[in-house]
This record gives sequence, C-alpha cells and structure tokens, in this order.
Amino acid sequence: MKGKTVVATGATSGIGEVAALALARMGARIIVVARDERRAETTLKRLEAQAPRLSHRVHLADLSSMAETRRVGEAIAKTEPRVDVLINNAGAMFAERRVTPEGLELTFALNHMAYFVLAAELGDRLAASAPARIVSTSSMAHQGMNLDFYDLQCARGFNGRKAYGRSKLANILFTRELARRLAGTGVTANCLHPGFVATRFGDASGGWTSRLMPLMRTLAISAEHGADTIIHLASSPQVQGVTGQYFIKRKIAQPSAAARNDTAAKRLWEASEALCQASAAPPAGVTRAPAARNASG
Repeated sequence: MKGKTVVATGATSGIGEVAALALARMGARIIVVARDERRAETTLKRLEAQAPRLSHRVHLADLSSMAETRRVGEAIAKTEPRVDVLINNAGAMFAERRVTPEGLELTFALNHMAYFVLAAELGDRLAASAPARIVSTSSMAHQGMNLDFYDLQCARGFNGRKAYGRSKLANILFTRELARRLAGTGVTANCLHPGFVATRFGDASGGWTSRLMPLMRTLAISAEHGADTIIHLASSPQVQGVTGQYFIKRKIAQPSAAARNDTAAKRLWEASEALCQASAAPPAGVTRAPAARNASG
C-alpha cells in the first residue's frame, strides 16, 4: 500500500477506523470523509501517530446529502493526484422514518446514495490510478429483502429493520452493476458482510434499536475482526482483478437471489441516477448561469 491513497467513509470509529489505521500502517495515505469534526480530528491524530509523514487528511461532509457528497467528491478529485481505493463504509439504521432536505428517506440516502454519488465523483480519478478498487460494506441483513421500486423511500409502512436490510441489498446490487460498468477500466468493485460487530452502530438510531444495542453487542465480534475483510479487499494481491463479488470472511459468498438480479441492479442504478440528476437541477423557474470561461475563451 506504500504510495497509495485511500478515501474512506465511516472511518472515525468501529471497523472503518480499524481498517483506515491498518492500511495507514501498510503505507497508505488516508483521506477520511466524516460528518463529526471532533471525531474526525481524533482519527486524524491516530493516523498521524501510527503512520506519520504521510499527509493524511480529513474532509467534512454530511453524506446523507447528495449535494454534500457531490461537493466533497469533487473536492477530493480536484486536490488528490490519485485515488487507489475508495472504501464506502458509512451507514446507520433508524427506528423511525426520517426524510432528508432533498426528500430521501435517511437510511436509503446514507447507506446507498452516498456510495453511489461518491463512486461517481471519484470514478475518473480511480480509473486514472488503475489498478484501483472500490470496497463497499454491505450486510447479511440483505437476506429476505426485495426492493420496491415504487416505494424506494419507504413512505408506506416504514420499518427500520426492513429499510436497513433493503439498503444493504442495494449495496450488493450497486456493486454488481458498478463492476459491469467498470469492466476494462482496471477498477474493481466488491462488497462484504463484516459480521455483527461491537461498534457505535445503532447508537443514534433511536427507539428500540438504541435500547437493544448494548445487549446485542455482548454477542458481537470485535471491530478488528469485522474490519479484516475490508482490509483484505482494499490491499490483498489475492483479489487483484476480482470484481462484482460479495465477500464474507475474505471468501466469495453467494448473496440472496434478489441480490443476484441483474435486472434489478440496472433498474436501481437508473433510479439512483435520476435522483442525482433531480438533486442537481435548479429549482423550478430558475435557470443556471452559464459556466465561467477562461481568458483564452
């Protein structure tokens, strides 16, 4: 990993932070994308202590916002000469339905759309740095789930566990379609189930999720064990060229039939693309000003 740059979301605690620190110790420069400035600065100090003189960096953004994710992606693409690995790890589960200012259900926005938008914004930089990798954290919680393309925002009969499971299904479908679209570029895309890990996950969920999480953590594996497959997919020569796969404990595993549906993967991609385009469009009745031109015209 020496000389390589890794962009990581969800890296200020839990498996994301463990993975970031491990990759930094291998020689990688880590770019952390985080919402909480205090936790981000703490992680940055840990990175600098364990892997000094690599110019690790923090970018602050609320990844539940497509506009914020697009902004931070553009900033990284402009300032970083290379991006070798993108780790999509930010995510959460919520007991009650919450809607972002852009009109998206919060679980879907954070757990899926952030992956989609950041991969799109860093796509050219990853391709220019090839061979490069995109690693996305999914979950076995996708089992038994199906996407309702007429209600992707869970407006009807919201259930927090179902919304989370559907978002994890979306991660696998996104990975499959992304891998197909990246064929021949030298950029691979894989996802993984980390296991049930004893981390901060669920603390801010509210309702029964937050109340039960301390008890459930007694049955969980450590963050170090949970991060192992992320580290493997980001760094190991054993998976060089492997793409479009779902991993558990470093091995390729078969996800549910719904997660292997390439028609659904393509449909989710198109729906996600439409949401991005809608969020980037000006309000009704407003026309965007023409882009500025340089002195040479």
